[in-house]
Amino acid sequence: MRNIDYWFAQILQQKENTAELDVLNSTSKVAVWRLFAYVVAVVCWSLDTLFSIHKTEIDTLIAKEKAHGKQWYRSKALAFQYGQDVMPETDKYDNTNLTPAQVALKKIIKQAAVTAVDGRLRIKTVTENASGDFLQLTTQQLDAFEEYINKIKDAGERVKCESLPPDDMRLSIDIFYNPLILNADGGRIDGNSATPVPDTIKDFLKKLPFNGEYANSRLHTALNNTPGVALAVINYAQVKYGLFPYITVDERYIPDAGYLALNQLNINYREYAV
Repeated sequence: MRNIDYWFAQILQQKENTAELDVLNSTSKVAVWRLFAYVVAVVCWSLDTLFSIHKTEIDTLIAKEKAHGKQWYRSKALAFQYGQDVMPETDKYDNTNLTPAQVALKKIIKQAAVTAVDGRLRIKTVTENASGDFLQLTTQQLDAFEEYINKIKDAGERVKCESLPPDDMRLSIDIFYNPLILNADGGRIDGNSATPVPDTIKDFLKKLPFNGEYANSRLHTALNNTPGVALAVINYAQVKYGLFPYITVDERYIPDAGYLALNQLNINYREYAV
């Protein structure tokens, strides 16, 4: 908020920049022209304060009346603090007596995605383990999160909160390997890694954005960039979620749970001979 001194200084600066006002040269603090300038500064400050109050009131009304979108629900999912209630009639927490580290520990939801399905919002969530792998929330954690969302959601909004096990994935690939770098079992002959190709696949899946798109062509590129791999062939990539059967990925797939877990990997190593 700009105070009276700010506006008074603005008026004095404008007076100094206006040649016609050079006759107002008294340096007395109680000179008539200075008193007029101060009165005007008070008026400017008063108007500025009123406009600021008005803006705050309008912003508050808009926040109350406007239906929230998917990004708002996602941000609120990530802001959820396990084991703590929000302040009455708000969507915020009172963290006055908590350290940043304590607040961070309470924020158990590490990734969230919100989609609109059949007239309702579907909120997918996961937590993480110490290695940064996605994990399904426990039943108790999900129940608490669902209660939190029901408290802060817009009236009449239908919301489904979920935290699911990963979609299963199985891969079959042929790897033509450079015998100067890899052996017949796919390990590096210098001993630096026994499983460079599986490591590439696991790293690729781990780095996929939550609720992001898997693509065969992108995995193919990652495999071909693995040292020692002369040529990679993806025979098939199959996925499933829940009790549904496996389907073959034509090229693209967005996991229903938001993330994938490699359940079966078949690699056929073939020497790349020139």
